[in-house]
Amino acid sequence: MWLYNILLFLLFNKGDGSYFNFLTRGIYNSRDIKMNTRYNNYENFNSEQNKNTYSLFPIQSGSLRTWSYKSPDVERVKVNLKSDGRPVDASVELWNGPNNTPSKMRVYLEDGNKYNFNSIIETPKAPNTIAIKNTGEMEFPISANIHSTNIELPTNDCYQTLTHIQSGAIKTFPFDPRVESIKILLNTDGRPLNSRIELLQGPNNNKQVIEIYNEDGYQRPFYCILETPGSGNVVRVINTSPVEFPMLASVIAHSFVQNVDYSATIRNY
Repeated sequence: MWLYNILLFLLFNKGDGSYFNFLTRGIYNSRDIKMNTRYNNYENFNSEQNKNTYSLFPIQSGSLRTWSYKSPDVERVKVNLKSDGRPVDASVELWNGPNNTPSKMRVYLEDGNKYNFNSIIETPKAPNTIAIKNTGEMEFPISANIHSTNIELPTNDCYQTLTHIQSGAIKTFPFDPRVESIKILLNTDGRPLNSRIELLQGPNNNKQVIEIYNEDGYQRPFYCILETPGSGNVVRVINTSPVEFPMLASVIAHSFVQNVDYSATIRNY
């Protein structure tokens, strides 16, 4: 190292401090390169974050995360829940002013990666706050996000296939294995909406369970899209309201599997 310094001194020393200027210029240039690299990485990180506006936020067990909207132009929001394959057990509430919760949901997913939960919450009166709490076990964190843009609304088929379900009644909707996802619409004529939705795959094998309460099923109907992979899927809708509160329900297919495997599975026993 000392031989290298002597060679530099002999090459650049002209009696006017050129050698020391060379050293300091190299130090500052290397520092500037590091600072520019750090700044560029920060810029790239921010740009990637801005591109992915629908990124999911982790919620640990027992934790609560809220999304607040003060603008009256936000009339509805979309809720997305999932996990890395572990069960999802969460409560979703809409807060509209102090001590006023016009909408509540309790969501259970057996596999949060296989069965994503997507639902729409109506927010006709501002300001509104959406609160999501992870009520699962300590080992089961979840991911959630809420956004108010690019929301898929119920189609005319949903309204044309609405059927009455009286208080305490149960209605089932079986689906073909080619159905990849379904859409569910529940509403009332302005009375409270209390319901329980179950996605079954086999006898009493709940893959998804949703418990819903809306204080006004007309202004705040319930609409969601459920994933239904595999075969033998049956949706069971239960009206848990008192006898004075009937409701309307529509459960139809949303998307289909493009490539269906018709080959047989052969096993030796």
